[in-house]
Amino acid sequence: MNKYLVCIAIIGLMFGCNSERKNSLSTESVATLDSAAVASDTTATAKIIKTADMRFRVKDVQQTKEQLSTAIKGAGGAVAEFSIQSQIQESDKVKYSSDSLKEITSYRKEGLMVAKVPSEKLDDFTNTVAKMAVFVDQQSMKMDDQSIAYLANRLKAQNRQKVIKQLDQSKKRSDAETSFYISDDYIDKRIENISIDNRVKFSTITLSFYQDNTVSTWIVGNDNLYSYRPGFFQRLGLNIADGWTFFKEFLLGLAKLWALIVFGLLIFFGIRAYLRRTKKA
Repeated sequence: MNKYLVCIAIIGLMFGCNSERKNSLSTESVATLDSAAVASDTTATAKIIKTADMRFRVKDVQQTKEQLSTAIKGAGGAVAEFSIQSQIQESDKVKYSSDSLKEITSYRKEGLMVAKVPSEKLDDFTNTVAKMAVFVDQQSMKMDDQSIAYLANRLKAQNRQKVIKQLDQSKKRSDAETSFYISDDYIDKRIENISIDNRVKFSTITLSFYQDNTVSTWIVGNDNLYSYRPGFFQRLGLNIADGWTFFKEFLLGLAKLWALIVFGLLIFFGIRAYLRRTKKA
């Protein structure tokens, strides 16, 4: 009987040790999983934003703009902005005929294009652009690491999500208002990370290109009013006729003043006669 009791006690001790060992193992495994989860949450994912800039000289700005648009679409990108402008360097007009002028203009044409290109194709795209240029004035690329900012936004978003769940369980008005503001901040962090993802996926490249000064000539209407005046003899005849008209108008004006003229003559001769008498006396 005592032997049986001893055997049962030994078997119980063996099962108890095994269960404790299993519990310790399960606790260690849970702790390991928790530490792995924390490590994964706090690991910064590589988020590199690339931006490039190029300035180059081309033979024809308009043709280069069309080639660049085709190359950007072929690389899976899109044009975000473009502009073409011409700056007049010098201009002159010379007489071509009696009613027309030849306008000679020297101008400089420049183009600007901002494009979004897949980041993995940025190097190949810049090489393609360089082949379109007569020569490249300047070329640069910048890499901005946003990994820490992305991780910070993600952790803050997770933290705010937990706080929102806790505040939603409360029926206090102040907690509801706090939950509203935290929700907005949570959305802002999520949107910031979405923006970073887009900028990481598509790199921004600014292309500035120009061509040599171009001289163009074309015939335009004569805008000098002096050229449209009549000839010399025609103008001479017209001026003589205008002079005769002015003379007639002058005589007509004197005719209107006949009374004043007569009165003035009477005064003149009266003063003259008075002076003669005085001289004789």
